Amino acid sequence: MSSSRRTEKWLNRGLWLISVIFASFLIGLGGLVVHDLPKTQKTSELKDFVEPLRHESLLNQVKARDYEIRQVEKELADANVIIQQQERAYANSKEVFNNWLATRYTTKDLTQNEEVLAKTRELEQQQLSIRKQSEKIDALQEKQTELYQLRTKEQDQLSDFQSEGYKLMHKAERTQEIQVFLLRLALTLPLLLIGAWLFARKRHSTYWPFVWGFIFFALFAFFVELVPYLPSYGGYVRYIVGIVVTFFIGHYSIKALQKYLENQKKAESMPSTELKEKLNYDLAHQRLARSICPGCERPIDLKDPARNFCVHCGTCVYNNCTQCQTRKNAFAKHCHSCGATA
Repeated sequence: MSSSRRTEKWLNRGLWLISVIFASFLIGLGGLVVHDLPKTQKTSELKDFVEPLRHESLLNQVKARDYEIRQVEKELADANVIIQQQERAYANSKEVFNNWLATRYTTKDLTQNEEVLAKTRELEQQQLSIRKQSEKIDALQEKQTELYQLRTKEQDQLSDFQSEGYKLMHKAERTQEIQVFLLRLALTLPLLLIGAWLFARKRHSTYWPFVWGFIFFALFAFFVELVPYLPSYGGYVRYIVGIVVTFFIGHYSIKALQKYLENQKKAESMPSTELKEKLNYDLAHQRLARSICPGCERPIDLKDPARNFCVHCGTCVYNNCTQCQTRKNAFAKHCHSCGATA
């Protein structure tokens, strides 16, 4: 059974709530400070990194060529429509002429020779119009091909010219990213260092809610306000930073584990009475409530009425009351049966 007082539990929960609220206000204030920082970056545009007149000239040249191509394409489409109409008209005229000739040969009407010649000349005139229209289409197609070639050449010139500007623009953007990162680092790194110092030295102090609130704020400022602005350089920087941070955290954890194991060995070698004096009263009861030895933190079977000592470290966990001889918790300050002081 836990030895913590109910009021103490709720007060601790209230203090943690104060810690979270304090951290939220600090985070809000930090966000306003970051938002109001002097703007070191501006939106980059290609026009800021190329020669304006030359760039405008190349753009206008490409636009003019596109306009010429659209005009030729429109003329070519109209010419194709016209030649299709002419070819249909010629086919109809040819069919009518052939039918008329068939009728002439049937009736043997020789007075129609002049009319035959006139109809033949009409067909030849239609064929001539079709040939001229076809030549016009060929000329338009040839002009269209030349314009396509010119536009490809001019677009290549424009692309080469713009690529140099994009290189300068990307270089400027990387410089701006580094400036923003360094400015935010100058603000967040001291906060993180202060938070680390508070965690190491003051997290158990009287004013621990404000300490933990500041620690939460420092962690948020570093990992939310700074990390997204960390330069990537293809991912190398972020992986290297991750390796370094993981190394330091791992180094601290290993040292803490070694220190803990060393303290546990010392505790296991102490006499039960001395260990009982050094153990925190509430912590000892919390461990016993979880069936864990208060001394070595190994599991023990507390349901066995004959088990009074930890088999791992020899710590006394149950003894008899000096007044009524009732078996009781060795870490209890009073006997649960008679209330005598342990």
